[in-house]
Formats: sequence, C-alpha cells, structure tokens
Amino acid sequence: MRCSTMPRPASGTSSADTVHREATAQGSRQVGTEPPTAPPSAGMVWVPGGVFLMGSDDFYPEERPTRRVSVDGFWMDTHLVTATAFRRFVRDTNYVTVAERPLDPATYPGADPDLLVPGSAVFRPTTGPVDLSDNRNWWTYVPGASWKRPAGPGSTINGRDHHPVVHIAYEDAEAYAAWVGKQLPTEAEWEFAARGGLVGATFAWGDEHFPDGRPMANTWQGEFPWQNLQLDGFVGTSPVGAFPPNGYGLYDTTGNVWEWTTDWYAAAQADNAEHACCVPHNPRITDREGSYAQPDEPGAQIPRKVIKGGSHLCAPNYCLRYRPAARQPQMIDTSMSHLGFRCIARPRHGS
Repeated sequence: MRCSTMPRPASGTSSADTVHREATAQGSRQVGTEPPTAPPSAGMVWVPGGVFLMGSDDFYPEERPTRRVSVDGFWMDTHLVTATAFRRFVRDTNYVTVAERPLDPATYPGADPDLLVPGSAVFRPTTGPVDLSDNRNWWTYVPGASWKRPAGPGSTINGRDHHPVVHIAYEDAEAYAAWVGKQLPTEAEWEFAARGGLVGATFAWGDEHFPDGRPMANTWQGEFPWQNLQLDGFVGTSPVGAFPPNGYGLYDTTGNVWEWTTDWYAAAQADNAEHACCVPHNPRITDREGSYAQPDEPGAQIPRKVIKGGSHLCAPNYCLRYRPAARQPQMIDTSMSHLGFRCIARPRHGS
C-alpha cells in the first residue's frame, strides 16, 4: 500500500481558497434533495445530488487541484459491508474470492514461486521505528489469509460479525454488489457522500482532528507502524457504526477500512478547476490503460482502481488519508487486511 509521510499544508492563499468562496456562495447547492423512491433495501440513506469541492490542495499531490464537481443523488449503504453480510453472499452463491484462488505464474513474472499460492496481504506491526519508505517492513503476504481468515490460518471472523469484511479484491466487491442489486460508487459519488454536506472541510466531521478530545474515526494514534496508543479504543478494525455518522448519516466514511470505487486511477485533472462555467457532471475515469504504475514499480502489470477513506492504519506521521479528499491507487487483483467496500444504488431513469 503506497503511503508517504504527511506534507505540510500549503501556506498563503491558494486557488482552493477562491474555489471555496465560490462554492460556498453558489456551488454547494444541492439538487434532488428529496429521494425519488423508497430505499432499495434497509440500511441505506439518500445522498442528495449537488455541486461540491472535490480534492484538496493542502495535502498529497494526487488530490490536487481542488475543483468543483456535480453528482446526481443516489442511495448509499449507511455501513460498510460486514463479515456477516459477505458470509451470506458466499453461502448463497458459493463464490470464491480472488484471495482464495490459485495464482497464475504468467501474471506474476519473476515472483517467488513459494508465494504463488492463495493468500492475501496482512499487516504486522513492527517492534520499533523502521524505514517508512519500504512498506514491506509491515506488510506480509500470508498464504491462506482471506475474508474468513483475516490474519491467516488459525484466525477467524467468528465474533467479528459486525466488523467490515476485509481481504476484498475489486472483482469480489463487484460480485457482491451485483448479487444485492446495487453498484459500487464512483470516486466523485463516494467523496460527495463522505463529506456529508460540509464545504471544504478537512475531515468528514469538520476541521478539528479530535474535537473536544474525542476520536471521530478508527485511525492510528502514535508512531506508525510500531506504537499504537489506541486512543480510539481499537486495534485493527472496529464494528461498523462505532463512531458518529457524518451529515448524511453514513458511518465509517473515513478510517476503519479503505473502500473501493469504480474509477480507474489517474492523477487529478486541472482542466476545469478554475473555470466556473465548466463543472463536470457525474465524472468517472474509464481509462484502464492510464491506471498502470510506472514500469519500474512493483505490480506495474496490474491495472489499478481508486480507493478512498483511509483505514485504521492511517497515522499523521505516515498516511494522513482518513479524509474525504484522500485517494490511492490499488491493484485490482490485490486484497489486504484493511480493504473493504460499501454499495450504492442509483435511481432508475425516469423514477
């Protein structure tokens, strides 16, 4: 998982300040605030469409620039998909996740043959400070790790029924969504929903990290990856809904586990960022070919999707990505112990 140390916010007046003022005055309006129909299923809330500020100029380069974007309204699961819900899906369909399938050596040239067995990436805390530029210091490919054995052989999801399901590759999330008659969100839809109606706020709950000293999400407190102070009360994932919802009634939009979106990864585009007349509507990135990493990077042969929201492993000293604007590329074949998803449902045309 690519994460870097947190850069300092930009000083002075940026283009985002201008965009923020414009959006506050005219662009943060919501359209379709009333749901057109009843919820498609229990446990969903209506996210009204509207224009919002997408991205951030203050943190990581891939989030830039701040720009105005509009999306239509949609229904969204209030919670991440849980281990219980995914177990029901597997039992009804006999689905086998990507992490449980044999690996094709041709897809992974040069890989250690001993690692070409079903499994997934599992986080292992270190005993002390390590080089943060090499995530192999804390990520380990564990044969046998999967959604039902999140730490590998001998582990279980029993007793974690209401935790988010993890070790989910993109194909797995798509299969579940199709089974329940829903979809996965685009990056723009996900970020609009995660912001909960707040304009330009750093976090899903506002700008203060710990308002009144209260943790608002399951993240890492202390020095990553070895010192977890557990100020939020959790090590690893937490039950969905353990922290307050955002303004739309959505839980865990930041922290806990990363969430898949349908967009192929690409650097944010500046084309329309400074032109008030040109606001992209329901944008989505469909260019698979542009999503690959550089040839000298690991997994360069695997296309990547955008994941959002950060996780319980995000810490200010390494990965301050438990923010709506934060984004990362994720190889579509790769599942991890801090990666899950939630679904949406778009109104049918004419509803």
